[in-house]
Amino acid sequence: MKLPKLVRWHPDTGAPLPPSTRQLLDHLAEGDPEEALSLGELLDEFRERSFGLFLLLVLLPTFIPIPMGQGALSGGLVALIGLQLLLRFEHPWLPGFLSRYRIHRHSIATFQKHLGKWLGRLERLTRPRNEIWLEHPVAHAFTGLVLIVLGALLALPLPLTNYPFGLVILGYAFALIERDGRLMLVSWGLGLVEIGMLAGFSQQLLAMLMGLFR
Repeated sequence: MKLPKLVRWHPDTGAPLPPSTRQLLDHLAEGDPEEALSLGELLDEFRERSFGLFLLLVLLPTFIPIPMGQGALSGGLVALIGLQLLLRFEHPWLPGFLSRYRIHRHSIATFQKHLGKWLGRLERLTRPRNEIWLEHPVAHAFTGLVLIVLGALLALPLPLTNYPFGLVILGYAFALIERDGRLMLVSWGLGLVEIGMLAGFSQQLLAMLMGLFR
């Protein structure tokens, strides 16, 4: 897969930067809408930013009108990403069936249609900065831990929670792709707020969980 040309430069070092999140999505959406892209091949292609791209791709079902139950799949995969970040994996690991999973270009185009305006605004505010909040082992592990919890909560069949959780997790994806430590700090805060709000309804959540195992 040929990546789009580099058009940005690191604000501190002047080094060329990889394509932006918006450019990646535009590139992935180009071509035959029915063409399917292997998830494993995509992650291999984008190397050091593959965790952020993986997170972005698994959020697609959260923002696309599809049958019920997809939140559980997205949430489970978000938690898997979080676990791998917590364990300091250098590249996402996928079981074979997930590595072979194919994503149609039309799904990516639909995602762009629903969130293109907001993605553009967010991208204008992001840039590589404060990368210590992405690279430090403790920060890396904390990001993973919060994503595990957010993924588990996204997987629960809670009404009207897909968009709020999805938007916050989208902040983590952008921070990882754009190497923006400041955005990661904001995402940490929003993630903890969401977790705290749901913790306030712990009795209801516990009752729902108990009902799933009856």
